[in-house]
Order: sequence, then structure tokens, then C-alpha cells
Amino acid sequence: MFASFKSSSSSSEDATTDHPPPLPPPLCLASSSAATSAAHHLRRLLFTAADFISQSNVSAAQNILPILSSNSSPHGDSTERLVHLFTKALSVRCGLSENVATWTTNEMTTSSSTVFTSSVCKEQFLFRTKKNNNNNSDLESCYYLWLNQLTPFIRFSHLTANQAILDATETNGGLHILDLDISQGLQWPPLMQALAERSSSNPSSNTPPPSLRITGCGRDVTVLNRTGDRLTRFANSLGLQFQFHTLVVVEEDLAGLLLQIRLLALSCVQGETIAVNCVHFLHKIFNDEGDMISHFLSAIKSLNPRIVTMAEREANHGDPSFLNRFSEALDHYMAIFDSLEATLPPNSRERLTLEQRWFGKEILDVVAAEAEERKQRHRRFEVWEEMMKRHGFVNVPIGSFAFSQAKLLLRLHYPSEGYNLQFLNDSLFLGWKNRLLFSVSSWK
Repeated sequence: MFASFKSSSSSSEDATTDHPPPLPPPLCLASSSAATSAAHHLRRLLFTAADFISQSNVSAAQNILPILSSNSSPHGDSTERLVHLFTKALSVRCGLSENVATWTTNEMTTSSSTVFTSSVCKEQFLFRTKKNNNNNSDLESCYYLWLNQLTPFIRFSHLTANQAILDATETNGGLHILDLDISQGLQWPPLMQALAERSSSNPSSNTPPPSLRITGCGRDVTVLNRTGDRLTRFANSLGLQFQFHTLVVVEEDLAGLLLQIRLLALSCVQGETIAVNCVHFLHKIFNDEGDMISHFLSAIKSLNPRIVTMAEREANHGDPSFLNRFSEALDHYMAIFDSLEATLPPNSRERLTLEQRWFGKEILDVVAAEAEERKQRHRRFEVWEEMMKRHGFVNVPIGSFAFSQAKLLLRLHYPSEGYNLQFLNDSLFLGWKNRLLFSVSSWK
């Protein structure tokens, strides 16, 4: 999207002057060509503002932002909605709006129009907000459940990672999964069912029935306990031997997490197969120096796991250059918003909520935050691949059955021609049109 935009002569000229570009003409959306032209103009103007900021010319950027704000809306088409959120994030960075923490709190706690799309989400919301109506962590849990239900991104990651674990542990026996960010535990019921069916399909076998132990990591012990209770009830309904252990992670205490992982290696049960699940997690401990992730992968390797599953965004939101990060984010979230527009009704309140309160929070982090304050540090697959190999991991090819499952998921629940699946470097990628969005890989 930005190849021709960045190299255009007018963009170069804008970057060398302190004066903002002229006010754009009224955006006429009467035809598709006019809408395309208006969308291109908005994106171009947005990038010009970011370019000014990258040159520390904040005053010039501040002159552009009102133009962008008046020509965008959270209720417009996908481009207008995206520009609206990026403009708000740039305003925060320029000091024209609340700081990151305040803006995020206000967005997350405006819950009067909450629409519940699943009973689990409603249960979680009502239980967790009885005592504290401003608990951002609880609201975030609800939005995560919406994201799982309304988009294929999380389900694709979970199903593909689960199949990689099943393929690597084909024999009956004990399986211990270390889930580094278990959240609501949505990933595990399908795997538990598969393990139970694997045992029942061969009743005459002399091998012991499968047992499953999950160590779930998270920041909130109450959420972890409730997740464990739900998974335990489900395992009991299947007749599956099951244990759940909690591992509370303090966000700033990486050393404590590393110690607990190494202690876990000492407590392994003989004959138990270890799987480590890193679904949408590793980017959270990626710092600019790269030392944190290096220590972490070394600790994982010390567990001698049979399989390590990893799912990550296909985006370089961890780039230290603000302008590169901004360009990458704009392309990535444009594809996300296009996919939401194609698969959800035009006036969907659920889509509006996800865009404003989930993806909007991510955009704010990528655009407005710096240094340790910035949490969204996604990297493309080739970066993770190089890093895993450097720490002694070998890529385990994702199997054809995982591809078939992902294809069925898209056809049954997200029937749009825009979504596509690709096998690259023995890993499976989910994309929207010509843009790769997520990757799932497995390692040992």
C-alpha cells in the first residue's frame, strides 16, 4: 500500500516544509472510484502527519490532525474508521489528547452499550464487575471472547497449535502443557476432547489412558482459578484424567517467571511429555535489545519439550523506528478492518466495540507509546524463525490435517473470499487478500 506512497514526490516535499498541506476537498463517496481516491488521500495525509512527527516537527503534525479528524469517523467505512483511530493515537503522541493510560482507561470503561455475544462472556463480565466496575482487565477478557467469536484469528491459532501438539504426542500417556498465556482457556476443550476420543478409539490397548496436566500462566489469580475450574469440569465430563496448576506472572518480573519455568523442569513427572504453548505471547517479552526473549527461550529449551507451539502476528510492530512501525501498523490494521467489514453486518455494534476498544488499544500502543511503555512488539515470522534456530530449536512442519481444519473453520464460520491460507517454511499462515496476518509454527 505504501510503496508508491512513500516514494511520491509530493510526500517528499511535504516532509521538508513546516507548513501543513492544504485542506483536502470534500470527500465525495458517490462512486467507488471517488471513495478509493478519498481513502488514498486520507492515508496519504495520515502518513504525512506521522512523517512530521518522526522529524520532531510536532507543530506541523498538529495542524494536519484536525483535518484528519473532521474527515474520519468510527461509524464510516473501513478507511474512515481506521483513520479515526490512528488520528486519535497521533493526537495522544502529540500531546493534544489524554496520555496513553488515561485514554485507554476511558475507552475500556465506557461499557454502557455492551453487547454480549456469548454466555461465557456475559458470565465473566457480570461476575468480575460486581465489585469493581472499572476493572480494565475484566473488560479486556470480555473483548477477547468477542474477538474469538467474531473473527478467525484466535480460533485459527488455537486449532493449528492443538493439532501440532496432537501430532507430536500420538501415543497415550501423560501430557503436560505449559500455556504461557492461558487467558480463558478457550484453546483446550477441543484438544481435551481429541485426547479422550483417541483413548476410546483403542479400548483393547494395554497402554494407560491419557492424562493431561496444564500449567496455566496469567496475571490474575482469580481468572486463572476460574479457568481451571471450567477446564476441570469439562475434563470430568469426558472421563479424562486432568490436573490444573496456576502460575501467576507479574508483568515486570521476568526473572521470577524464568525461575518458575526452570523449577518446572525439576518437577517433571517421569514419562510425561512436555508441550509449551506460546500462542500470541512471545512478542510481549520482546525488548529493543533482544536479551529478554533470549533468556526466555533458553529457559524453555531447558524443559526439553517434545513440542513448542508459537502463533504470532505477521507485522513488524516492534521496529524501533517510529515511521517504519507506523507504516507497518497502517497496512496491517487496514487488512484487519477490511476483513471485519466483509464478514460482519454494516452497523454491527460488536464490530464497533472490537475496533474501538481492542484494536484501538493496540493501535494506540504501537503509535503513541515508546520504550518500556510500548507492549505491542510483534515481529514477522522470519525474525522468530531465526531466533528459535539460534537457541537450538528445530522447525517441526505443520501437518496437512491442520491445514484442512483451518480451511473448514473459514468455510463454516467466516465465509469470505478474502481469507486465505498458505504453507510457508513448514508453517501455516492466515491472510486477508494479499496480506499475511498471522502465522502458526511448531518447534522442538
